[in-house]
Amino acid sequence: MSAAAQPPPPKPKASIVRYKAALRKAIRRNRREPEIDFLNITAMLDLMTIILVFLLKSVGSSAASIPQSKDLTLPKSVMQSEPSQEGVVVIVSKSQILVGEDPTPIVVLPNREQLAQSGVDAKYKRSGPNDLYVVPLANALSHARETDKAIRAAKGLDPSSSEAIIVADATTPYRLLIEVLFTLGQSEFGKYHLMVLSGNKQ
Repeated sequence: MSAAAQPPPPKPKASIVRYKAALRKAIRRNRREPEIDFLNITAMLDLMTIILVFLLKSVGSSAASIPQSKDLTLPKSVMQSEPSQEGVVVIVSKSQILVGEDPTPIVVLPNREQLAQSGVDAKYKRSGPNDLYVVPLANALSHARETDKAIRAAKGLDPSSSEAIIVADATTPYRLLIEVLFTLGQSEFGKYHLMVLSGNKQ
């Protein structure tokens, strides 16, 4: 009679350390890089907005090309320097004040005699006829200042203050010019350029 068959020896059990190592290896082998299934365009929109504003400013009409008329005649100067292209245009004609490219008058001016004595009408001022602060002009400059601030930041310029190009009629009374300059200063405009017609001295 043959001897009874011996059972096969039991397989050695894997240790916990080897099991965890094999598990980590399998996870690394089967792991996939996360796929980007969305596109965050917020930053791209901000960049495109700045570029668009910059391009619009660059291709805008030059302040030196403002047409003259009976209502607006520029003063003459013997200076030969090129006009500044950086700044918000403020037009002061015989009958109205305009800001930027908006054809809507910001302030309708009274007759020259009143302008020479007390400037614009008291209804446009903050605290009576003797005040120098012109409220409608300040409101328009505030909007222009915000746009110019973004443009200056996009160009790498100091956005803490803006520049203004004043296109004033040659007969503008001193009182009116002072009111415009004062309102500009109160609206964070720190530098002004007065547009003139340059030519040789006669």
